[in-house]
Amino acid sequence: MAINVGGMGGGRRGRGAPPLAEINVTPFVDVALVLLIIFMITAHVMEYGIEVSVPKTKTVESTTKEDPIVVTVSKTGDLYLGKEGININQLVSQVRSRYPGRDTVYVRADGLTKYDILAQVLATLGAQKLRVSLVTQPEGNGK
Repeated sequence: MAINVGGMGGGRRGRGAPPLAEINVTPFVDVALVLLIIFMITAHVMEYGIEVSVPKTKTVESTTKEDPIVVTVSKTGDLYLGKEGININQLVSQVRSRYPGRDTVYVRADGLTKYDILAQVLATLGAQKLRVSLVTQPEGNGK
């Protein structure tokens, strides 16, 4: 029988060689990925945590000299150009054909209109380089 007592012989390291210190990176990668996932999930929540108080409008003079182009959005989401109902896909082409050379559109929306419908109307008009103004009710007006 043979016994190796750490002297000369068949060990991996020779006498006086420093011990091998290898860092296992697997737990580090696991923790980093978990932190990344947590950050991705909570990042969008931080955007919506800000409370904003929307200001009331004051009466201002009308700046339009011509009859304005008015797009009305009802609380049910129906669109009207003037007094005629219109589809959102035909909105820009109808504005351009009925009012050539004019680029300002006034959007009137009911207070109960869903925001995503209003946002689609604004994006459609804005994408075609039309200036969009929102019509608001002056402060103190009971109508």
